[in-house]
Amino acid sequence: MVKSITGTITLALTVAFAIPVGLFGLNFLFSGRQFLGGVFVALAVLMVVFEEYVTTPGDIPGMAARRVTSAIVKTDDETEQSERGKKGD
Repeated sequence: MVKSITGTITLALTVAFAIPVGLFGLNFLFSGRQFLGGVFVALAVLMVVFEEYVTTPGDIPGMAARRVTSAIVKTDDETEQSERGKKGD
């Protein structure tokens, strides 16, 4: 999936916040407190998964704009295919 610049920056910021939480959880795991360590590691993973795969209200305008522009504007491949179809190739 192709991400926009803002999507890439948002993912990078999320990972930047998730890494310390995950390391905190690993520290708990290695010190013998498995439950708390597992909770923090799972929380770090969920932070990244939530940002990557869950649609938020802030994502909806971008999705709508992408859908409208793709319906209006043809790409080069679509233009070439429609011209080939007209020529009978």
